[in-house]
Order: sequence, then C-alpha cells, then structure tokens
Amino acid sequence: MHRLPTLLCLILLACAAPAAAQTEIHRCIGANGGAVFTDQPCAALQATPISPGTQPGNATAPLAAPPPILCAASTGELRQSVIDAFASRDANRMAGLMLWDGYGRGAAIADIRSLAELMRQPLLDVDIPNGSAPAQAASIDDPFAPPAPPAPPSAGNQLVLHIAGNDGSGAPRELRFDIVRQAGCLWLRNAN
Repeated sequence: MHRLPTLLCLILLACAAPAAAQTEIHRCIGANGGAVFTDQPCAALQATPISPGTQPGNATAPLAAPPPILCAASTGELRQSVIDAFASRDANRMAGLMLWDGYGRGAAIADIRSLAELMRQPLLDVDIPNGSAPAQAASIDDPFAPPAPPAPPSAGNQLVLHIAGNDGSGAPRELRFDIVRQAGCLWLRNAN
C-alpha cells in the first residue's frame, strides 16, 4: 500500500529533475549581425543582447528602425517613410514606396542602383509643396471593374527631396517624385 505513493513521488521527482537542470537561453546578435542562441552570457561572446532584460547591467538596447509603411494613406506618412528610408540608408525600403508600373527588368535594376547611390547622400529636407494628396484614380463603386491607370499627377502633387550634392561643390541637389494614388495607397514615381 505504501508502494504506490512512494512510486508516484519518485516518478514526479524524475520528471522535475530535467526541468530544474535547464539553463537560461541567451538571445544575442553576433558581430556578423546574425542571431545567436547560447547558454553563455552575450558579453562572453562579444555579442549584443536582443532584449535588455536578458543581461543584467545592460541599460542600453539598440534602437530598432520603425517598421516600414507598406501603404501610405497620407502625404505625411509617405514623407515620413522617405525620411525613415534615408535614416536607415535602405534603398529597398525607398524602392518599396515607388510605383513600378511599366518598368522592364533592366530599367528597374538601374533605378534601384540609382536609389542605392542616392541613399548614400545626406538628406537635407523632404518637401511636399502643396501638401495635398492626389485624387483617387479608380472608382470603388464597381469592385469588379479592371483597375484604372494611375491618375496623372498635377504640378502640385510632388515630393521634393533636397540632398547634399556629391560633386564636391557642397551645393544641394533637388530631386522630384510625382505622388500617385493607386489601389488606395500613395506611391512615388520618378519625375526627373
């Protein structure tokens, strides 16, 4: 009769022992930028902890870039997305704000390379001269109608980038992008 409770206690002890023996897993970012999961403290591997709570004494955590806006609903969101792309020097993020209709593969690759070069220049200002959004290109009354072409931009529906010139003179450069509304989002189209 005493065997059954004793046997149950031994089984419970055997199940609890591996759980108590587990060590904490540290989540780190290695020197190469890749994720590292280890049982050692991140500092021992010269890595940065992912969350400040995993390492005692680490009061500073790396600042993460804001998530990209995939569909800008307003010119303010579009403007901020351009600023964020320049802040992170991310040509792909800038390319995600552009309308790529009518581009061939070669032209798209050339434009993305141009964007990568552009992202190396310091951004001085982003301006939307009249601050208004373009009119909706397609009617939402008939959801089965084929998509209408994007509305042609008017002279005031532009986003103007002022960047430091790279010709050695120090004179700022101005680049203009048309703001086009398509599928309920605001997009940029190269106007230069």
